[in-house]
Amino acid sequence: MCGIAGEIRYGERPADAEAVRRMLPCLQSRGPDGEGLWEHGRLAFGHRRLRIIDLSDNGRQPMTDDELGLTVVFNGCVYNYRQLREELQGHGYRFFSTSDTEVILKAYHRWGADCVSRLFGMFAFAVAEHASGTVTLARDRLGIKPMYLAEAPGRLRFASTLPALLAAGGVETTIDKVALQHYMTFHSVVPAPRTILSGIRKLPPATVRVIKADGTASERVYWTASFERTREMGRDEWAHAVREKLDLAVQRRMVADVPVGVLLSGGLDSSLIVALLARRGQPGLTTFSIGFEPAGGESGDEFVYSDLIAKRFGTEHHQIRIGHDRFLPAVDRTVAAMSEPMVSHDCIAFHLLSEDVAKHVKVVQSGQGADEIFAGYSWYPPLAGVPREQAVEAYAKEFFDRSHAALAGQLNPAWHLDRDEALQFVADSFGRPGATTAVDAALRLDSQVMLVDDPVKRVDNMTMAWGLEARVPFLDHELVELAAACPPELKLASDGKGVLKDAARGLVPDEVIDRTKGYFPVPGIRHLQGPMLAKVRDALHAPAARDRGLFRPEYVEALLADPNTPRTTLGANQLWQLALLEMWLQDKQI
Repeated sequence: MCGIAGEIRYGERPADAEAVRRMLPCLQSRGPDGEGLWEHGRLAFGHRRLRIIDLSDNGRQPMTDDELGLTVVFNGCVYNYRQLREELQGHGYRFFSTSDTEVILKAYHRWGADCVSRLFGMFAFAVAEHASGTVTLARDRLGIKPMYLAEAPGRLRFASTLPALLAAGGVETTIDKVALQHYMTFHSVVPAPRTILSGIRKLPPATVRVIKADGTASERVYWTASFERTREMGRDEWAHAVREKLDLAVQRRMVADVPVGVLLSGGLDSSLIVALLARRGQPGLTTFSIGFEPAGGESGDEFVYSDLIAKRFGTEHHQIRIGHDRFLPAVDRTVAAMSEPMVSHDCIAFHLLSEDVAKHVKVVQSGQGADEIFAGYSWYPPLAGVPREQAVEAYAKEFFDRSHAALAGQLNPAWHLDRDEALQFVADSFGRPGATTAVDAALRLDSQVMLVDDPVKRVDNMTMAWGLEARVPFLDHELVELAAACPPELKLASDGKGVLKDAARGLVPDEVIDRTKGYFPVPGIRHLQGPMLAKVRDALHAPAARDRGLFRPEYVEALLADPNTPRTTLGANQLWQLALLEMWLQDKQI
């Protein structure tokens, strides 16, 4: 897990290595263990290293193999790197390190850009061919590792974070109007390739882009899960298959030269990870949970469940309690750590949790992704039985934060678009062949878009703010493929994630399996009051916000007058949604 950056120039002009160097301080938290810069004519790559696999200097980056004429910068982890290394050695390749980075180099030389299909893991990388000047950019199947892009006449820059590209300079920072509508409508998610800024884009998940020396480029999607019924199995068989595939995914993510812990919320997903590791006799299993002081009559922790799991499986458990004294200062640091505006109050929980966890371990497993692949959210059951031709409207009714008509009364006219871009985006996705039912179509869209640009991005940004690598076994692509093929009715059973609950029986205590769905409770954001409300008011009344004029003043003032009643369709605080966007823009000095 690291931070990568680079510049690719088209034609003969040399790359601006100083621009790449300016990006590296922004990536230091992602890679606190070392820094590297490589220049080669029209190419310049930068890297910040977090030592997880091959702790020696042999694993440093940018990594060059002069014999093969290749250089790579890589962020992530290839879990099957040992097996690939053995296979490549059989083809005559010699290795100078024990790192997964070098495996990518050799795999690229052997199989070209198609090597991505052989990599099991999370990754974003750039490989440069010295002789031809061709650069290949790639991102993992589920978009666990980020890659942001800033293109201008004659050059392309890339980085692990959006702020790094801003630090390089020369970026168009006007607000993308389509992205703004997505943010306000599509549950604060801005689908790739857009970001909220017009001058910065992101490489979509499961995508390879090949860039020639003259700037011509091709892009292809190399993987997608099929949401069609391709297997005939009974309920028990499905549960067994899910358990076995998840068990393999969890074991894959124990590959490291440092200890690996688990973020234990006390919910089904993280509890099942702990249970599977304990069943395999994983020694020295360390777990972490977090809780906040209550606010607005709402509890701020779920320690009763995490403590139960820790005791049941004998883990070395760390219970992290966050008081008001730590909460408020963490808000600004959390916003600063965001590559894009992320409304979820879970961000603050993950940021504070990661700060403390990083004092004990450098790698953790986390339960993110289970709800998106096993239908654990509230908007999936209402789609069951909805005719395919009515699915778009049914999904929008359940998931969208507000209607297009309501948005017209909230955005200033200069920022509002006549076309409902969010609805059209969903319609285009649902219109693609391959998803049999309305639930399938929703799960496909959520796993390809919402999952990537909400919970996955949240975990990456907040853990990497403290040099902590988070691994997500529920997003093992083989498990995702299995879940996609599973009949929706088995996933919707038992109030959601039915097949996963069946898989957990006998491993996880029933009181955890059958509990009401939990979440990272952060009452201080869900119920804005006191100093937190003052911070929100200051952001929305700041001169920068007034000059930008995104929102109608009467809408802002109505929310400030009643800060906790107006909610989005899914219950998020509307005032926080507006304030977070302004806080992020002001933090980035936009």
